Amino acid sequence: QVQLVESGGGLVQTGGSLRLSCEASGRTDSNYGMGWFRQAPGKEREFVASISWSGGRTTYADSVKGRFTASRDNAKNTMYLQMNGLKPEDSAVYYCAVRSSFWVARRVDDYDYWGQGTQVTVSS
Repeated sequence: QVQLVESGGGLVQTGGSLRLSCEASGRTDSNYGMGWFRQAPGKEREFVASISWSGGRTTYADSVKGRFTASRDNAKNTMYLQMNGLKPEDSAVYYCAVRSSFWVARRVDDYDYWGQGTQVTVSS
């Protein structure tokens, strides 16, 4: 089992920045890929970003490419999402997730463990 705890969400104005963190605990002794997803009210959970075990490979949703950056520090079992140029449409609950494979993935079903989420609200 892997437990995930997100932090860093909050209220920010359009154009502002936030940095989300996701700390993993439990069975973190294997190589695992990680991802960020988000879910707005009344919408399905959608892919945001994914990062490989080594951090050498990342992939992003088109809607956030160039504005968001995923990174990780395996010594701290922590993944980050730096979000710049935030827009009102970025408002959602952001979830981090872990998958058994070391590589990146974009589908919800590719992930095995999920955090509880952190709210991001961007005011216009």
